[in-house]
Amino acid sequence: MNKRVNIWHRHPVWFLNGNPIVGYSKLKNSVRLLFWSGQSFDEDGLQPEGTFKAAEARYTDAKQVDPDLLKRWLEKSANIQWDYKNIVKRKAMLERLL
Repeated sequence: MNKRVNIWHRHPVWFLNGNPIVGYSKLKNSVRLLFWSGQSFDEDGLQPEGTFKAAEARYTDAKQVDPDLLKRWLEKSANIQWDYKNIVKRKAMLERLL
């Protein structure tokens, strides 16, 4: 598994085999943790983001972060993926990766 971190749209993003899975950004009043395939995690605590399969959690205080929940979301981000790497080639059509 090829893992790496890149700066994408001015924010740190983790990729697996060229596919974005998790990123974060500092917003005006919070920190956003974004999971590109997060709507498929079937998890409370993540809110849909955008028009594809992404979901986010926002934090205004470090005490709000639940380490067990975060660990589960990170594990799911590696195991549940939609193919964002090829979204342009497929004309905005996402396919689930196995």
